[in-house]
Amino acid sequence: MIADMETDRLEALRRYAVLDTAAEREFDELAELAAQICGTPLAAIGLIDADREWFKATVGMSLNEVPRAESMSAETIRQDDVLVVNDTLSEQSFQDRFLVNDEPHIRFYAGAPLTTPAGHKLGTICVMDREPRAFPSEHAAALKAIGQQVMSQLELRRLRAEGRTAEQELKSLLDVNVAVGRHLERDELFGAIASCLRNVLETDRFGIEMPIAGNRLQGHILASSATLSTQPSVLPAEGTVCHWVIESRRWFVISSRDELGERFPVTFDQMQRNGMESLCTLPLTTGDRCLGALFFMAAKPGAYEDLRHGSFDQIASAVAVALDHCLAHEELRRLRDRLQAENLYLQEEIQTQHNFSEIVGNSPVLLSALERIERVAPTDTTVLILGETGSGKELFARAVHSRSRRSDRPLVKVNCGAIAPGLIESELFGHVRGAFTGAIDKRIGRFEVANGGTILLDEIGEMPSDAQVKLLRVLQEQEFEPVGSSKTVRVDVRVIAATNRNLEEAVRAGTFRADLLYRLNVFPIDVPPLRARASDIPLLVALVIGGLARRLGKPLQGFTTPAMARLMAYDWPGNVRELSNVVERAAILARGPVLELEEWSLPASETTEKGSGTLSQRAQPVEKGQPGNEREIIEAALAKSRGRVAGPSGAAAKLRIPPSTLEHKIRSLKINKSLFKFG
Repeated sequence: MIADMETDRLEALRRYAVLDTAAEREFDELAELAAQICGTPLAAIGLIDADREWFKATVGMSLNEVPRAESMSAETIRQDDVLVVNDTLSEQSFQDRFLVNDEPHIRFYAGAPLTTPAGHKLGTICVMDREPRAFPSEHAAALKAIGQQVMSQLELRRLRAEGRTAEQELKSLLDVNVAVGRHLERDELFGAIASCLRNVLETDRFGIEMPIAGNRLQGHILASSATLSTQPSVLPAEGTVCHWVIESRRWFVISSRDELGERFPVTFDQMQRNGMESLCTLPLTTGDRCLGALFFMAAKPGAYEDLRHGSFDQIASAVAVALDHCLAHEELRRLRDRLQAENLYLQEEIQTQHNFSEIVGNSPVLLSALERIERVAPTDTTVLILGETGSGKELFARAVHSRSRRSDRPLVKVNCGAIAPGLIESELFGHVRGAFTGAIDKRIGRFEVANGGTILLDEIGEMPSDAQVKLLRVLQEQEFEPVGSSKTVRVDVRVIAATNRNLEEAVRAGTFRADLLYRLNVFPIDVPPLRARASDIPLLVALVIGGLARRLGKPLQGFTTPAMARLMAYDWPGNVRELSNVVERAAILARGPVLELEEWSLPASETTEKGSGTLSQRAQPVEKGQPGNEREIIEAALAKSRGRVAGPSGAAAKLRIPPSTLEHKIRSLKINKSLFKFG
């Protein structure tokens, strides 16, 4: 059965890919993106069946379909990774292939298979050139990522088509009751049900209750007018008639609430509170599922003694079918919104440049940190990554994710310090339309986008206290409500948090919740600063130079021995990010393949052992008359700048040192900048 469902799904994907031409522009844009990133004049996306290949998008050439056996895609489709042919004429098996001997005479080819999560291959995405060339690993990674976007587009179009089919089936199934069957939005459907049922039998109060997570029921008291929305409420399932009806799938009718006795205390309390005496409750079943219960209440005793089951069974069946399609529509819309959000995120990821594609180094302190990654990655344990700015915390988070069982799902990054405090809850948990001023449409939150995968909460120490409360609940229960919604969303997300702040000090200062810190600090990993692993600097420099040589088009070989000695002696307050900037600056200024360092390239923070002096020694000529140690000099400068470090009037400018260097010194000396704000 499962194999048959997967076969049907594959056939649907192929059918929508081949026959649906309404969204061809999406494929064109992805092919153009592949050509642009990989720097090739030609690119193509093709879908393949048993005999031929259909090109859905091309860049730089015009193709329709070709025999599969003659296509280079035939070889690509058999690969698990990117197939790269640097020169087709040097490869005997490619010399006679289609487009090699014919226009446009391809000399370079790189293609990736389009693969479903189950491992089935539907086509290829490739880039080509008329001249032989090399193909860097980062271009191969980008080509694979764009291929994933192609598959996401196919899946999204399949879901859209299935959604349209579900709506058509709904219309044909409910033609007998147009008043109920024409609505897919929950409030509109329940309003239509209220309008349709209010005159069917004597009733003062009626509604629908549906089971939700946590052994609870979500109740909708149906209004008497279709123009009014329902009133959702949540109550425990135990002790209710509706729960019994859902479990037993049988009617339940009483003429007096006293008949409930001690068996259904919750329902008894509801009826007594609302002055109701009679109750009729019907199961809403479709196939082998019971979606909920439809209940009617009346203040008159014995109101439902003479009901004929046949007609009301048909009413319950019609309501159940309508409700089933409504819930299916909601689920399809949720999946569609999530796929769209994932696509947008993947596009952002492709366009984001990372300084390093992997963690480089073999120093003992780095290997110790990597060993902790290997231990925690296979689990679902929450990880807290601690380290200075620029030390590579995000790379560590990516390493944890890539070695986990969730590696085939997204790693969604959220920079908590870059989002306005009033918007961070919406960013993390989403919002419904009209939740606040400016919320003109529904938004899927990053936690829902990361469902099944991992979320990286960078700069977690900057998260506002209100959002901390919601995050604590997600960590504890894996559920939340979007802003402005009462509907609970359950997710399966692994949380990785990162910060350069001392969270224990933040707890003492009252800006960070202690209970949240306990939840996050299950498995801390300290990212060593660059100064603690100076032996890794030559490896990092070589990696940066390799990338710069390709990007700048210069034959860069490395630094002179004295320059490398200076690099290894510097204490790098900005860590790997600062090292990358210094190397790039030297590469730009280089007149030959061997790089030198300008005198000003490493400002004011080399260690005393290497002869550059302490901060107090460097600052003395500028701040005459100040006390003679670093703490006193820094505190005096902070007092004059009222606690400000950067900027023209900041303490760093007064001391004539970079703000990053001063921030590093402030942290190492444990100076509280806030004490000087009002001095």
